[in-house]
Order: sequence, then C-alpha cells, then structure tokens
Amino acid sequence: MADLTGAQWRKSTRSGSNGGECVEVADNLPGVVAVRDSKDPAGPALTFTPAAWATFTRHTKR
Repeated sequence: MADLTGAQWRKSTRSGSNGGECVEVADNLPGVVAVRDSKDPAGPALTFTPAAWATFTRHTKR
C-alpha cells in the first residue's frame, strides 16, 4: 500500500457547484497518483502509477 502522507489533494476545476460530490487527486507524490472520494477524505484511496493515470485520463478525454 502506498504511503499517502504528504499528499496534496485537489479537485477538478470542472467540479463546479455540485455540492462537493467529486473525486480528488493527489499527484505530488513520487511514483504514485492517488484518487479519493471528496465526501470521505478519511476513507480509502485508489492508487495508480503515473503512466497508468496518464493512460486513463487520455482515454477519458476522448
């Protein structure tokens, strides 16, 4: 399991005013990108390699 100590979480600029129901991403840690539910910041987070995250975001933008 990745150590997420020091993760700097951010929401998408496209989140808008949906009541805060979105995901947050931390991409400031070496070798890992973490994703969590903004409604449950103390809950679990998914982790990806930077390459896997780049592939995911590239395909979702299509």
